[in-house]
Amino acid sequence: MKLSKLNAMSSAETVTSVSEVSSSTFSWRDYVTISKTGIVMSNLITAFTGLYLAAYYTGTTLAANALTAFMALVGSALIIAGGCALNNYIDRDIDHLMERTKDRPTVTGKLTGKQTLTYGLAVSLAGTAFLAAASLTAALIGVIGLIFYVVLYTMWTKRTTTLNTIVGSFAGAVPPLIGWAAVDPGLHPYAWALFLIMFIWQPPHFLALAMRRVDEYRAAGIPMLPVKAGFALTKRQIIWYVAALIPVSLLVADFGAVYTSAALILGGSWLIYGLTGLKAKDDMKWATGMFIYSLYYMTVMFVLMVLVHMF
Repeated sequence: MKLSKLNAMSSAETVTSVSEVSSSTFSWRDYVTISKTGIVMSNLITAFTGLYLAAYYTGTTLAANALTAFMALVGSALIIAGGCALNNYIDRDIDHLMERTKDRPTVTGKLTGKQTLTYGLAVSLAGTAFLAAASLTAALIGVIGLIFYVVLYTMWTKRTTTLNTIVGSFAGAVPPLIGWAAVDPGLHPYAWALFLIMFIWQPPHFLALAMRRVDEYRAAGIPMLPVKAGFALTKRQIIWYVAALIPVSLLVADFGAVYTSAALILGGSWLIYGLTGLKAKDDMKWATGMFIYSLYYMTVMFVLMVLVHMF
């Protein structure tokens, strides 16, 4: 009996020791992880598009505005990374319930809540400063986007309503506005068209992801649409958003025949594939296809917007 107790005490001490080491040892990679570099890079594509087109339509070039462009891109990257870190800080009580988030440094103990919060706030402030150096309008838009993502989405609607996707979409749509405002604070109507394209693109993207991760969201108590309303309604919602995205993408049809043709082909193909989901036997396979297509769609569309203005 005494030996059993001794072994139990030894095991407990070992676990405690490992836990303490885990929480006290970290590397810069842990901070990179909570910055969600994939999200940062994808958003920089749309921010750069806003920058480039603003320069084009104001009769200047990015070369002539190199410092402004640098400040805008660095500021955008930092404020997005800061928002992602703050998201990790807020969600550390539920991330262990989801497969895709259970290995975050905030869950494993590699980063403490204090370290995560401090990093998130510091990087967000640094990002705001860089954006302010580009233009005060860019900084203001960046801060509004940060508030929507951290406060209105992560802290509030993510855990209370299926409308969380819409609120989160607002935050995800501001990068092209930030980029445009850095060069042209007046925000040409084209800037708002880019915002709308991103705003409408995000619901089908994230609802498809929510279908793929429905069990995880259910376990974490997050009221995503597939959790609350099921797959049938979610698929119809996705299809409606994709259908709406086609005319919205044509708000910038003045970008030329190549862009317009691509917008119709890419949007039409996405819609056709979406409609197949109404009779799909494998919902997960369909949702995965929709999710992957959404990534290609966004990347190709925004890169193409730049290319058609280069040649």
